[in-house]
Amino acid sequence: MKKIHHEFAFQVQELRAQIEGILGDPPDRKNYDRVVAALLQEYTKSMVVEDVNLLSFTLVDHIKFNNPAGLLAASKQYDEGDPAAVFALATCDGTAAAQVYAAVVQNHPELARKAIITAFLYKNPQLWIDEDRSLSALGEEEDEMDEDEHAPSSEFVAMFDPAGDENAQ
Repeated sequence: MKKIHHEFAFQVQELRAQIEGILGDPPDRKNYDRVVAALLQEYTKSMVVEDVNLLSFTLVDHIKFNNPAGLLAASKQYDEGDPAAVFALATCDGTAAAQVYAAVVQNHPELARKAIITAFLYKNPQLWIDEDRSLSALGEEEDEMDEDEHAPSSEFVAMFDPAGDENAQ
C-alpha cells in the first residue's frame, strides 16, 4: 500500500461497505439513487451530519477529481491539512450536489476536506493500493506463513533450555 494515512484507508473501507450495503446483492441502483437523493436533500436543508463517510457517500458520484497527484499527497495527513488546497483539486457536478458541496466546503471545511479525499481514494484504489499478486509474491507470502506456522514458540524452546530452567542440574 502506498503511503496514505491509516485513517483514510479505514474510511475508504467503511465507505465501500456502506455503498455495497445500500446497493445490495444483486445491486439495486434505484434504491442507491434514492438514498443519495435523500441525503442530498438533508444536506441541502443544512442538516449536516459530522460524519466523513456519510458526506463522502452523498457526494462520491458527483465529485470530479482534477488533480489526482495532489489529492494523493493530501491523503498522507488525516487530522491536519489545508482544506482550501484540497477544494482546488476537485469540483462537483449536479445542482443539489453542487449546492451541498459548496455549503459544506464553506461551513465545514475540515469535514469536507476529509470527505473529498476519502471519495477520491475510494474511486481510485489503483493509485494507492499496491498489491503484488504475481506468482513469486504469492509464493513468498506462502513461505512466510509456513515459517510462522512451524516455528517453535519461545515458551516451547525455554522448556528445553537448561540454562533457563532453574530446576535443571
